[in-house]
Amino acid sequence: MKLESLEIPEVKLLFPKKFEDERGFFSETYSQEVFAKAGITQGFVQDNHSLSKTAGVLRGLHFQREPFAQDKLVRVLRGRILDVAVDIRPNSPTLGKSVIAEINADDWNQIFVPRGFAHGFLTLAPDTEVVYKVSRPYTPSAEQAILWNDPDLAIDWPMDESRLVLSAKDANAMSFKDYLKTV
Repeated sequence: MKLESLEIPEVKLLFPKKFEDERGFFSETYSQEVFAKAGITQGFVQDNHSLSKTAGVLRGLHFQREPFAQDKLVRVLRGRILDVAVDIRPNSPTLGKSVIAEINADDWNQIFVPRGFAHGFLTLAPDTEVVYKVSRPYTPSAEQAILWNDPDLAIDWPMDESRLVLSAKDANAMSFKDYLKTV
């Protein structure tokens, strides 16, 4: 498995090997041993799967508060996403900075987003399916969201705002400044 650190090195792109022949393909998308050798030692306890019917579905920027914070391993089974991880660790030198990567079924890549990051993605193709592993179970009382278009974060989403499809929760999420008041 090929592994690359992004601009914030705790966030990593992973490229599992894919063995193809006339029958189709085989790929080992997660191996505890391989991940541990790459420095990713978090255990995963839950798999999540989402389908977004249209391009322009924006989900995020989500996180869970400690002690329920989640590490995530995200991949796309069908379609394409622009994946965004925002550093929300209070004492981090990269607090408020984001890393962005396209994750898609054709490239067969994945992204590892550690705890301490708000996470979101924008679908770039219709019928996009995303699966991700998390290191802690979903805990509704710990769930939070930061506004996807907060000017203090200055995330360059590559789609006109009028075309986006958002949940009410995401459209009304807290500002980054409000988040900072809570840490």
